[in-house]
Amino acid sequence: MRNLTVLSLAALLLIAAAPAPPFHAWSKPAFTAAQDAGQPVVVFVHASWCITCRKQEPILRQLISDPALKAVTVFVVDYSDKATLKELNVVDRSTLVAFHGKTERGRSSFVTDPAEIRALVSSAL
Repeated sequence: MRNLTVLSLAALLLIAAAPAPPFHAWSKPAFTAAQDAGQPVVVFVHASWCITCRKQEPILRQLISDPALKAVTVFVVDYSDKATLKELNVVDRSTLVAFHGKTERGRSSFVTDPAEIRALVSSAL
C-alpha cells in the first residue's frame, strides 16, 4: 500500500511539473524564419527583475495554451540585449510586439490586463 501511495504522489508531482507551453529564447535567425514563413509571432521584452514582466508571463503562457492562439510563437528578448531592442525599436521592458509575418500588428508596454494582452496576441493571427 505504501508503494502505491509513493507512486501516486510521484505521478502527481510529474503532472504538476509538466512544462508550460514553450517560449522561445530570442534568436534572430528563428525570428526571421518565422516572419518569412508568415507565422504569427509575439516578441516579449522581459527583465528578470521586472515586476510587470513577471505578471505578464503567466498570462502569455495561458494564452498560448489556448487552442485558438496556439499558432502564435512567443520569442523572449532579454531587456539587457540593447542591440535587439534597438532593432525592434523597443525602449521599455515588459513590451509586447505582435507580428503577422513581417507586418507589425501592434505593441504595448506595461500592460497586465489579460483581455488587452489577448487582443494584442490575437492581432498576430
